Amino acid sequence: MNYLAVDLGDKRTGLAVGDDVIQIVQPIVVLEVPIGKQLIEELQSIIAEHGIDCIVMGLPLNMDGSESNRSKLTQSFADELQRATNIPIKFQDERLTSAAAEEHLKQSGKTHKQKKKMRDALAAAEILKDFLHSN
Repeated sequence: MNYLAVDLGDKRTGLAVGDDVIQIVQPIVVLEVPIGKQLIEELQSIIAEHGIDCIVMGLPLNMDGSESNRSKLTQSFADELQRATNIPIKFQDERLTSAAAEEHLKQSGKTHKQKKKMRDALAAAEILKDFLHSN
């Protein structure tokens, strides 16, 4: 099964792809599109391009595991995306994935601007790795 991981942001959304057979996860792109119709259209294009069977959305929970306002926004967007794509959507706790992505970037030698462009896609990759390892 081919998965698309989505690290949803207000201005930037990181994406990663992977599968459950060999469990290799690859960050692919950061879309600099606000949440809304255009983002759904761009995601539909990527879903078709990569033959995605399931979407894994990062769910931003509070550190105590409770839902946040942001997690409700993510679930609402996921509902719209599911209706538009007819592809199942799973949620994965995304706590600390940005910190893990930042740790990977520290060693990269890239500039701050280059890191900023990659951070969200790397966070999406962490979300998908966590999802695959927990299933």
